Amino acid sequence: MRKLIASEFITLDGVMEDPGKWQLKNNLFDEAMGPVVGEAYAADALLLGRVTYQEWAEFWPKQSAEDPFTVLLNDIPKFVVSTTLKRLDWANSRLIQGDVAGEVNKLKGESGRHILLPGSATLVNSLHRAGLIDEYQLFVHPILVGRGKRLFKDGIDPTLLTLAGTRTFDNGVVVLTYRPKGRAVVE
Repeated sequence: MRKLIASEFITLDGVMEDPGKWQLKNNLFDEAMGPVVGEAYAADALLLGRVTYQEWAEFWPKQSAEDPFTVLLNDIPKFVVSTTLKRLDWANSRLIQGDVAGEVNKLKGESGRHILLPGSATLVNSLHRAGLIDEYQLFVHPILVGRGKRLFKDGIDPTLLTLAGTRTFDNGVVVLTYRPKGRAVVE
């Protein structure tokens, strides 16, 4: 069974919205991080929410084909969860509507490598509740931005996690990989 991995760029105060507003402007992405991000993209499918899909579909098809990351993102199968989109113009994109948890569970049951879920906080929260996320890969950046969409919303199911790996970079970014362990007791 394929793993579903939520891979997120996140600030120390939990903001994951539009890393372009805070990551690159503050020199919080360096060359050493590239291969680690590339490891995450060893997936053979992407699962995207509507907002992430629209941002990426506007950006990546216009990038240079000399960049292997561009080629990967344009060629990889993309499964897009949306209740409002009717058409997907980015190559190799398929719309998921209706029973999202059921469709994602079917995707996980197919043969192949893992499925990567970048960004897409609403979708992450929904699939967390359904127990479908196998791993959280959090690129925690040493910055407090004070506002923006947070990865986990109030009211999320309390969950224990097991630390599966860490990596630290000279720029202060820490990659924390967690796997769900079970329900947490919170009073």
